Amino acid sequence: MNSPPIPQPGRPHPLGARWNGHGVNFAVHAPDATAVTLCLFEDRHANTPSQEFMLTERSATIWHGYLPDASPGLAYGLRVDGPWEPQHGLRFNPCKLLVDPHALALSGDIVWNEAVFGHVPNQLDERNDIDSAAFVPRSLVVDPTFDWGDDAPPRTPWHRSLIYECHVGHLTAAHPELPDELRGTYLGLCSEPILAHLTRLGVTAVELLPVHARISEHALVERGLQNSWGYNTLGFLAPDARFASGDDGRQVAEFQQMVKVLHAAGIEVILDVVYNHTCEADLQGPTLSWRGLDNAGYYHHALDNPAGLIDVTGCGNSIDASSNPGLRMIMDSLRHWVEVMHVDGFRFDLAGTLGRPKGAGPPDGRFFDIVSQDPQLASTKLIAEPWDIRSDGHIQGGLPSKWSEWNGRYRDRVRQFWRGDSGHRSNLASRISGSADLVSGATRRSINFITCHDGFSLADLVTYEAKHNEANGEDNRDGSNDNSSCHWGVEGESDDPAIRALRERARRNMLATLMISVGVPMLLSGDELSHSNRGNNNVYCQSGELVQLDWALDSERTDFLEFVRHVSEVTRRHPVLMRRRHFTGEHRYELGGKDLTWIHADGREFSEDDWNNPDDPVLGALLAGTAVDFLDGQGHWITGPDLAFLLNAGSESVRFKLPGRGNSVGWTRLIDTSDPALHGEKLTPPVEDVGLPGHSLLLLRLDEPYT
Repeated sequence: MNSPPIPQPGRPHPLGARWNGHGVNFAVHAPDATAVTLCLFEDRHANTPSQEFMLTERSATIWHGYLPDASPGLAYGLRVDGPWEPQHGLRFNPCKLLVDPHALALSGDIVWNEAVFGHVPNQLDERNDIDSAAFVPRSLVVDPTFDWGDDAPPRTPWHRSLIYECHVGHLTAAHPELPDELRGTYLGLCSEPILAHLTRLGVTAVELLPVHARISEHALVERGLQNSWGYNTLGFLAPDARFASGDDGRQVAEFQQMVKVLHAAGIEVILDVVYNHTCEADLQGPTLSWRGLDNAGYYHHALDNPAGLIDVTGCGNSIDASSNPGLRMIMDSLRHWVEVMHVDGFRFDLAGTLGRPKGAGPPDGRFFDIVSQDPQLASTKLIAEPWDIRSDGHIQGGLPSKWSEWNGRYRDRVRQFWRGDSGHRSNLASRISGSADLVSGATRRSINFITCHDGFSLADLVTYEAKHNEANGEDNRDGSNDNSSCHWGVEGESDDPAIRALRERARRNMLATLMISVGVPMLLSGDELSHSNRGNNNVYCQSGELVQLDWALDSERTDFLEFVRHVSEVTRRHPVLMRRRHFTGEHRYELGGKDLTWIHADGREFSEDDWNNPDDPVLGALLAGTAVDFLDGQGHWITGPDLAFLLNAGSESVRFKLPGRGNSVGWTRLIDTSDPALHGEKLTPPVEDVGLPGHSLLLLRLDEPYT
């Protein structure tokens, strides 16, 4: 590019580098800085800037300037000078080239060496004056305009949603029908083979593991590994270039193309976002962006000790979302992904952190109110992981309306019940019927899941009782020790037909329970393909064959995939399983019956004393098919057949007495986990009872005509 003139004053907002068709406006928040230098790189791979300019204009905390004739493709970085006073939380270091925290794209990766640390190793109070420009990513000016055509968000109602949690790269990296250039990419995720797979599963939304630009931690790189999941963010407005065909800015348009194609197929895009911490880690970590701009403002510090950092995330630092700079960065990021990138919602990692006031006291909810009332965000799906690593960070059930929550208690109770633990029947009933004790309010939902990215896959959940994380290089110390798993006879893979049959049934039981429970079901990508991580329950740092989905299915894996598709279809076809926020067990409806009735194997209704029997592994329920439900505060008629689901977590078969009207009604097996070949079999009247084998679930439809 031609040498630009000295920067003109420009505008303080928006933050970042924004092209207006004639030039680029630069604006950066650095309230305590004494000077901000804009470093330009005509060649983004060059080790030194081609030009440097001072941003001489300042509006409150914002330094800004305008470069006429500058255009998209320009690579840049920032040098920020100011006090080096670690005791006061001020850690300015002009020797460090900083990434613009509002950059729309990044190019390159970090090269870990002494230069990227703002302090002298092992001497936190002494400044490191080695120039880092050759070793850190470049910020890029991009033009994010895109031909969206008639794109419109699907806006799938919560009660019709099926979320599919996936990793952009791992989902498609080994798909045999994709050309090499599409494998592991945004464009691969929206390819015809993947769309066909998602559609047949009934998926209405993909929840993408973090796609914000990230780096791998120093310790991982030293072990020859990388942060594959992406929970180590460097750019909150920049899409990760790992999943694009290049890192010259095209990652923006390719992400947008993915969203457009998914929308056309009726599939929403939800982002897993990591606003609770940054990749700068603790004070021993690198100075890459925020630490060199406003360390005191972006991060939580003890009110009486600005020199240190408060870590409620387990990652070395915690973003202060109660401060103006922290909140503004997060809100700017959210609005950008909705307005410019057209995403449909967000899952907030360790959301408890975001609700904490200055000084990281117990969450007060201010952040969640701000997000849910924002006009640009009000119509999106907002999902919280309702905790952080401190006990006072658990906020489940305490979020405002419009927020839904990951339900870790649902996961635990379903796992424990189906492996045969005693004492969980009552709690399981609450989870199946919508977790009204945890999630209340007309617009809130429980996000139900058995497995997620963090922990065992579904196949490993029935194959291993202990974690096997040796490949992570931490002597198997990382990852959870409590998995509520069961290997059904032997640790690891087995050729024993009896063990394999039990494992298959256990998987079917948990999957079917998930799909018939009230709430929003979430599937972990690969569970439907019987994917195994070989007992590693913390594959955040793994890539390659271990975590890439294997699409070459044998007969056993094909059968399970067909089972998942069948259960999903059954759920979609029966309103009683879809259109309720939660079951109450109350006499609410004009026909005088209960919406849900819990029953014993002998057909009688549960009493209060029955729930206290910890040893009975059998549970049944009748679901009223004709009722009024209240969705979003409005009454809706639900008309469909009555259903019954029966669960037997014990090893012995039981006969389950079915209700009947003079024993004249028939029932149809919709789901039978003991033998999927029996799906669709009619039990012709008179029907008094039905066999329920050990370790099995049965969903029945009442065949009597209904109106």
